[in-house]
Amino acid sequence: MPPTNRLRARTINASSRFATRAELLPGDRIRGLYGITPDQVSTTALEAGVNAALSGGVNILQYRSKLLSGIAKRQQAQHIRTICRESGVTFIVNDDVGLAAEIDADGVHLGREDDSLQSARRMLGPQKIIGVSCYNDLSLAVVAVDGGADYIAFGSFFPSLTKPVAVRAHVSLIAQAKQRFTIPIVAIGGITLENAPQLIAAGVDAIAVISDLFGAIDVAAQANSYGKLFDHHVR
Repeated sequence: MPPTNRLRARTINASSRFATRAELLPGDRIRGLYGITPDQVSTTALEAGVNAALSGGVNILQYRSKLLSGIAKRQQAQHIRTICRESGVTFIVNDDVGLAAEIDADGVHLGREDDSLQSARRMLGPQKIIGVSCYNDLSLAVVAVDGGADYIAFGSFFPSLTKPVAVRAHVSLIAQAKQRFTIPIVAIGGITLENAPQLIAAGVDAIAVISDLFGAIDVAAQANSYGKLFDHHVR
C-alpha cells in the first residue's frame, strides 16, 4: 500500500471510535511516529524533509530549532505549520509557548527549563496539546499528569546524537508508566528502526525520532518503515 494510503488507513483505525476529529481529546492525537525537525536554517531544505516525512506516514511533527530566533524562526515555523495543517498532521512547537500561540500550532512540548504547564495552559487554552518531558523520572510524570498534561515523554532510552549528555531511561520505565497513567506516553532519545520495536512492544503510544528519520537517505521510506512497526503492534 502506498505510504499516503497507509497513513490514511492508520488514522482511520486509530480514531474509529470517534465521529470527527473535533471530538478527539487532545492527547488522542499522539499516536505512532512523532517526527522532530532537525536544525535547518534553510526553510526550503527543511520543507523538503518535512514533506517527505509526512508522505511516509509521520502522524505528529514537532518543530524544533535552536539555530533560528525572532522573525526568522516564526516564519519558518509558520511555513511548516501550514504544510502540516494541509496534510492533517498534528503540529507541535518545541519549548516556545509564545510561538505556539502566535502561529496557532496544535500544541507545545515543554522541557525542564521551559514555561510551566499551568502558564502554557492559560496562554494556549484547553483544546491545545501540551506535552511534558519527564526524562527518567516517574515523579515528574505524576506532577505533569496532575497538572493536566495531554501526554508525557520519557528518555533518552538510547545514546542520542542530538543530546549526547541526556539522562538515560530504562525501557522498564514504560511499563511502570503505563500502569499508572492513561494519557499517551512518548519515547525519545537515540531511537532507530533497530531499537524501536522494544519500545513499541513495551507499550509506548508514540516514538519521537530526529536523526534516524531526517538523516535517512530516503526520508519517506524511513517514515514508512517506522509506521510498519506500529502496524505489527496494534493495541
